[in-house]
Amino acid sequence: MITVLIVDDHPVFRRGLRGLLAALDIEVIGEASGGREAVAMAAELQPDVVVMDLQMPDGNGVEATRTIIRTSPRIGVLVLTMFRDDDSVFAAMRAGARGYLLKEAGAEEIGRAVHAVAAGEAIYGPEIARRVLAYFSGMPDASRTAFPELTGREREVLGLVAQGRGNGEIAGILSLSGKTVRNHVSNIFMKLQVADRAQAIVRAREAGLGGSP
Repeated sequence: MITVLIVDDHPVFRRGLRGLLAALDIEVIGEASGGREAVAMAAELQPDVVVMDLQMPDGNGVEATRTIIRTSPRIGVLVLTMFRDDDSVFAAMRAGARGYLLKEAGAEEIGRAVHAVAAGEAIYGPEIARRVLAYFSGMPDASRTAFPELTGREREVLGLVAQGRGNGEIAGILSLSGKTVRNHVSNIFMKLQVADRAQAIVRAREAGLGGSP
């Protein structure tokens, strides 16, 4: 029997999903309400599949997915969320999720996805699959496809960094606090694995970001 860890901050949703999976002969061996708890429980319980929400108060699902995959590669992560935007989809993919479904998916679709992820396959809901195909099959400009691991706001900040703008100027342009801009810049450096602003500018300009102000 396939074993599953459910990760979602809404108890009612977890209870409903547990019942749905039980009806499909899939065993739920644990429930977590946040990312940090999910990482700890996954390490302890070693489920076949973690069904993961993305936005939770206690650590987000993308970072939890990345940590779980790094520490327990045999575990498959299936994202089950309300978020259908490109940033969320590609961030989850980059983190190592094998599947991505929307919460509006039906029982059969969820059950099929859990089985597929447990078997090591990659599976996406119909809308997400169309979104992924459209993203890669067209000829979008580089600034849209560059750095899918970044959020939309982080790409905005990176574009302004690539124009040579300082943090204070970026804060004014985007109506953000200086601290928020510094946090975005730090996250960008970490995600792009660059050591400083100069390296980030080079990476951004190579990818087509940082056009004339």
